[in-house]
Amino acid sequence: MKVGRINGVNINLNNGFLALLGLFFIAGVLGKGLIAFAVVLLHEMAHIAAARWFGVNVSDVELLPFGGVSRIGGEVVFDPSREVYVAAVGPATNLLLFGLGTALKNNGLWDNDLGPFFLQCNLMVAAFNLLPALPLDGGRVYRAYLARRIGFKKATYRAARWGQFWGAAIVLGGTAGLAAGMSGLDIMVTGLFLLYAATNEKSLASYHFIRHLAQKKKELASAGVLPGEPLVSFDTVRLGDIIRLFVPKRFHLVLLVDKEYQYRGVVSEAQIVDALLKDGIDSPVGRLLK
Repeated sequence: MKVGRINGVNINLNNGFLALLGLFFIAGVLGKGLIAFAVVLLHEMAHIAAARWFGVNVSDVELLPFGGVSRIGGEVVFDPSREVYVAAVGPATNLLLFGLGTALKNNGLWDNDLGPFFLQCNLMVAAFNLLPALPLDGGRVYRAYLARRIGFKKATYRAARWGQFWGAAIVLGGTAGLAAGMSGLDIMVTGLFLLYAATNEKSLASYHFIRHLAQKKKELASAGVLPGEPLVSFDTVRLGDIIRLFVPKRFHLVLLVDKEYQYRGVVSEAQIVDALLKDGIDSPVGRLLK
């Protein structure tokens, strides 16, 4: 549901967030709901400001109970250094707001009804988003770290699996709280949304990987020079098995050998990407030498 537009960015509320605001209203604490909305919105606007710093346009943001999802382009997602910066600035903003709120409290500029909730909300959003689980900010930092070592697709799968794990764990924790007669419904809902979002990230990994391949062809042209990454492969290995090892911000050269370990030739990353898009993932890399 679209609720407004700020500096060219469409602000959308997820149904779960609408339900959460409804619960605040029913409980007679709508002020707390509006604080939660503002905290999450500022968190996401910080991401957007960081992305725009790199010249990346962001047109939409969807606010969720635990944060939000900004439609940030591949220029950030497929660049580990940029993704770390853009992801980290969200929790950092919440910690900054927590510090600001604490300073106001210490100077007597404080609302005793809503002030403590403001601090609690910022601390919870920051801490939750630092979990190493996609689609949370900590998961994006974790993926960026892994992508340089095991490739973008494997990194996405691994970080998304952690998202599923943490989502399930939070649901179980909320269920246990309800069973013990304590508050746990909000925790359960948050866990379910994380589980759903992580599963969605995992299912989209192949789509993002294809986008990543298209982006990789532009990396060298854009940078002019990139660090080289050598690989050695048998000439019978499938293109799909080789390309999974490609990491962002590196240009790969693959040295091919036959079954007798004799040198056959070298193929470049660009050749492999073109061949994969033309012939499919099952084509043997040795065909590129013919």
